[in-house]
Amino acid sequence: MSAIPFPSQQAGDFTVTAISDGYLTASLDLLSNIDPAEASRMQNAAGQKEPAAVHINCYLVRGAGRTILIDGGAGGIKQWGGRLMSNLSLAGVVPADIDTILLTHAHPDHVGGLVDAAGQIIFPNAELVAHQRELAFWQDDGNLSRASERARGNFLIARQVFDGYRDTLRTFQQGEVLPGIRAMPLPGHTDGHAGYLFESLDQSLLVWGDIVHFPHIQIERPDVSIAFDQDPSLAAATRSRLLDLVSAEKLLIAGMHLGELGFARIKRSSESYGLEYETEA
Repeated sequence: MSAIPFPSQQAGDFTVTAISDGYLTASLDLLSNIDPAEASRMQNAAGQKEPAAVHINCYLVRGAGRTILIDGGAGGIKQWGGRLMSNLSLAGVVPADIDTILLTHAHPDHVGGLVDAAGQIIFPNAELVAHQRELAFWQDDGNLSRASERARGNFLIARQVFDGYRDTLRTFQQGEVLPGIRAMPLPGHTDGHAGYLFESLDQSLLVWGDIVHFPHIQIERPDVSIAFDQDPSLAAATRSRLLDLVSAEKLLIAGMHLGELGFARIKRSSESYGLEYETEA
């Protein structure tokens, strides 16, 4: 395999590559339990030139005879992202190569890139794998009727994706979703939000989905939630629990809203956590 022009890490038999879909913009006013001025200060202190910019990662996984995509980015919806397809091409992958799409959850910046502007599926040979509770939430008409106008659009996008891939859709509750890949339910951000733990040849890597949107703020301050969270208090509790776990186990993590380096470890000192990007496989 030739060199891939994107950050990659090895997890046993699997090569996991961070594929950027680009950026979205989210006001720091959307954060709770922190003053926006303090949030801006933390972003600036971390060297974030555009404090309101949120990066969108997808992850390409190759190995064990499979070509897997974890999340599909925003696909240009709401002028968010849209770089996934060109970056997959740079990584030597065409849509027909993808045999499995593992979904962390069905927000627009994670599923928008799975269908085209006409609503047709982009990955014709892919099985779509999602938590059963995630599918149930977005397909519930009661949830749709109670949604705000902004959120109503999210329902329509999620339903379009689930409908498009209905012939290959597979749901899970927990446990192994593919050999060497175990689903980890991480509720709070959405009802069926899930991460994926790779365990192969004594190497582990956790793709943790949307545990954070602003990593330099929410890792240091896990109590800070964002308006996108369906259950902010549960999201904060899940984040604290997971930060404790991955720092104690020195587990390599990947996240959809980490920076373009894509992979990191969480370091704990006294009572606070810090983010250290991993730059070499």
